[in-house]
Amino acid sequence: MTTANSTQSTVQRSHLGTLSMLAWTGDPEAGHDVPYLLVYSCGDGDGGAEAGTAALLGMIAESGLKPGAMSDGTPASVNSPIRLLVEGGQAVLNMPYLSAQCVAPPEWLAAAGARGHAHLVVASRAWPQAVPGRPVSEETLQAFLGDEETLKGAAHVLVRVTRLR
Repeated sequence: MTTANSTQSTVQRSHLGTLSMLAWTGDPEAGHDVPYLLVYSCGDGDGGAEAGTAALLGMIAESGLKPGAMSDGTPASVNSPIRLLVEGGQAVLNMPYLSAQCVAPPEWLAAAGARGHAHLVVASRAWPQAVPGRPVSEETLQAFLGDEETLKGAAHVLVRVTRLR
């Protein structure tokens, strides 16, 4: 008897809505110059908020991540479906259901270059207040990421920075 080793996706793409990415760093003067990337949904997917959260949790699971947990995808031996390319002032992220790029601030680029990795946060909670293409204030970002529901539902992974050769 043979068994097919195919995995069937549980994620309804239309439920994800608009996925966006935001790059920022911690405060270098406080010794916290970590380059962060946040992936989030704008909450405009089919099926409403509950369906969107289920789709985001499915995307997290299919990426090999767990909500509320930190993973380390930086060792060369880790075969992760998440890839980060930094080139020409841009952060380019590829992972299941998402291929996105954003302009990275100079301090983010410096921190990513110095550390060789970035801390990726994949939120399972929609963030409709953060409209792609519009600036997000530090207070707005802190309010979203500082919320206990956001933190517990988000997956965290250190992603190795790669560059073109």
